[in-house]
Amino acid sequence: MPGTSAISLRRASKLNAKKYREAERLFLAEGEPVILESPVPPIALFGEPGEVRRLSALKTPTGPVGVFPFLDVSAAELVPAAERIVLLHGLQDPGNVGAIVRCAHAFGAGVALSGGCADLYNPKTIRATMGSIFHAPVAREVVSLDLLRDARNAGFNAIAAVPGSGDSPRALPAGRTVIVVGAEGSGLPDEVVDACEVRVAIPSLAASLNAAIAASILLYEAYMRVLP
Repeated sequence: MPGTSAISLRRASKLNAKKYREAERLFLAEGEPVILESPVPPIALFGEPGEVRRLSALKTPTGPVGVFPFLDVSAAELVPAAERIVLLHGLQDPGNVGAIVRCAHAFGAGVALSGGCADLYNPKTIRATMGSIFHAPVAREVVSLDLLRDARNAGFNAIAAVPGSGDSPRALPAGRTVIVVGAEGSGLPDEVVDACEVRVAIPSLAASLNAAIAASILLYEAYMRVLP
């Protein structure tokens, strides 16, 4: 990766735009609690108030801001590395995506993001992970049906989160699992649901649950099955 040894403030500021992040394969992480979660130091760190104001995406910057290389893995790397995976299909809200990455870290899971999901390296997504971006393996731009096929071949059970009619979360099978969650409004397409062995619906008095909440409930239920 050329030039990462000397990253200017001007170069770092461009990383607020996705096209520059993708070209450089670098992203910004803001706030000491997030930065300290990284097992390795940032390749550049900006802490002066003027620097932080220029780099921050917040109205009230928290600073400092670190520059880190991309962390995502391929789907081929994710499947053998994880016992539990949450596959997000078309989830466009960066806050939800980041919160689910945080939950995946908490419950020992990996994350797969389909095409059309919110950008993993969007500053809102990074903030919502609260530093778990540095711990939970995440694959981007996966093809949902391909990942489900590869996971099944590797011994995973696939569980689709659906509204209304479905098994209780308590019915989640033990062993390697892929939990598939769609956007709160549109849900999962029929072909993705049909590719799953189990359909699970979370009992709720509300019409629907936030996608991050639904994913966290199911990740917890799956995690409970491996505790001693």
